Amino acid sequence: MNRLQESLTGRGSGRSRGPAAKAKNQKATIKRIWSYLKKQRLSINFVIILVLITSVLNILGPLMIGVIIDNYILPLDIEGTIRMGMLLAAIFIASSLLTWLQTFVMIRASLKTIQNLRIELFEKMQSLPISFFDQKQQGDLMSRMTNDIDNLNFALSQSVIQIVSSVLSLVGTAIAMVYLNWILAIVTLLVVPLIVWATKQVVKRSSMNYRNRQRDLGNLNGFIEETISNSEVVTLFGKEQQTIQQFKEANEKLRYSAMQSEIVSGLLGPTNNFINNLGSGLIVGVGAIMATNSLVTVGVITSFLTYARQFFRPINQLSNLLNTFQSAIAGAERVFEVLDERIELMDSPHSLPRRSLEGNVEFRNVSFYYVKDKPVLKNISFQANAGEIVALVGPTGSGKTTIVQLLSRFYDVTEGEILIDGENIQSYSMEHLRDSIGVVLQDTYLFSGTVRENIRYGKLDATDEEVEMAAKIAYAHSFIKYLPEQYDTLLESGGKNLSQGQRQLIAIARAILKDPDILILDEATSSVDTMTEVHIQKGLNNLMQGRTSFVIAHRLKTIENADRILVIKDGEIIEQGNHNSLMSLDGFYAQLQKQYHQAEI
Repeated sequence: MNRLQESLTGRGSGRSRGPAAKAKNQKATIKRIWSYLKKQRLSINFVIILVLITSVLNILGPLMIGVIIDNYILPLDIEGTIRMGMLLAAIFIASSLLTWLQTFVMIRASLKTIQNLRIELFEKMQSLPISFFDQKQQGDLMSRMTNDIDNLNFALSQSVIQIVSSVLSLVGTAIAMVYLNWILAIVTLLVVPLIVWATKQVVKRSSMNYRNRQRDLGNLNGFIEETISNSEVVTLFGKEQQTIQQFKEANEKLRYSAMQSEIVSGLLGPTNNFINNLGSGLIVGVGAIMATNSLVTVGVITSFLTYARQFFRPINQLSNLLNTFQSAIAGAERVFEVLDERIELMDSPHSLPRRSLEGNVEFRNVSFYYVKDKPVLKNISFQANAGEIVALVGPTGSGKTTIVQLLSRFYDVTEGEILIDGENIQSYSMEHLRDSIGVVLQDTYLFSGTVRENIRYGKLDATDEEVEMAAKIAYAHSFIKYLPEQYDTLLESGGKNLSQGQRQLIAIARAILKDPDILILDEATSSVDTMTEVHIQKGLNNLMQGRTSFVIAHRLKTIENADRILVIKDGEIIEQGNHNSLMSLDGFYAQLQKQYHQAEI
């Protein structure tokens, strides 16, 4: 729960690495967004053509209204009025249909762009090192994958249409107004600088607020995800009220930042409406004076009022688009922040060809730091010959799990090197290494799906017979056969409808099916009862036969037959040998054995 508290107070790494509140390079972000959108060039070009046609039709409408009033309505030409009215209706209907079509095509292009961006983000997350996820909240990463990208989708689906349509409407409407009456055109343009100034002030103040809102939304999602994942811990310690209070605080932070962004951005609409009405008032006032002096007709004034609304509308649209883009840019920056993360673990350009590993492993003067100047492992050196069982023993936090994580290349060593079959571990491709090493972790995770699918995760092309054989070796078959649908029984996310021991058995079966060259068991039997452990040990003994195996276990009796036992304390190997030789030393290992047997009694 500390991490939950840290995510709210800002002390945890998830919060401290969130997007900064200071302004970023928005132009570069917009260019990068465009680099994704322009891949849908055919759709965008088609949309531009449709927008061009629609803009021309929209400009013709008000012009025809003025002509109908002056040439048909005022002279009382009913037949001509009906004929021209039908033509005007056809123009409006065509404009509406083309507007729907351009929106449909643009939304389709936008969704395709977002689909590609989301795939790229997901693929990037699969290639990032474990250290990246150690420093980020899961909920915050989920928020980037969903909320931030959805904000960008909303902006993209409107951007091209609104930008092109607004520019064409502005230019076309301005030309039409000048053509009708240049004096009224100048009057209309008088309020444009005021609109531009007001928009600039609002956008400048709203950009930071949108970034703060997206940050707080990510933090809230992170808190919710961790609270749900740790619901049993919350209930066990009776911290429901404290958790509710923490949620209220995080929710209040989001409400405040969202309110700040909406208050500022919400000023844009009313301000522009006021300026638009001011412009219309000026047109009516000046037009009335000109009409009394026979300088302009009623039809021209009517057309101008329509054109004025049509002229101010694209300006308002561009203003609102800029405001919308502040939210989209804030989300895009958070997405690109992940895409720009450096992949620390890279395959060597001269990776060794794939082959079966013999299993000779050597740690040579290995030191490792999660945080600079705080070593977790200090000058670790040992050799494991092919087929040996190597046990790692020591207090919690001594560095046992870190050793097997380095062997799996979840991290790269800070100093020294790790050799497999005499070759530096970095000489093997990640795919080759991961395919050759089987791991059963202390914390088992099962995916939503059937029991069979979860076991087959170790070897996707395995037959049903191979899956069941692996389950039998792991002694998982003995409980699977009593499940409602046996191997086709659906598991909940995380396998919550199974006991922890049963989940561990399936994880072991998964590793057995993989048939790795090197096996890592990280507290693999810590979650099962004594009787089940006896069965598992029989299966594991068969599995470890002929394979180099690294075993971490708190139950010391499970590793007494290991070929080599490494005693780790404070990140250093203080003793090593087999069980008998270490007991004869009467050192730290012997003390652990005595404490263990006293606890068993």
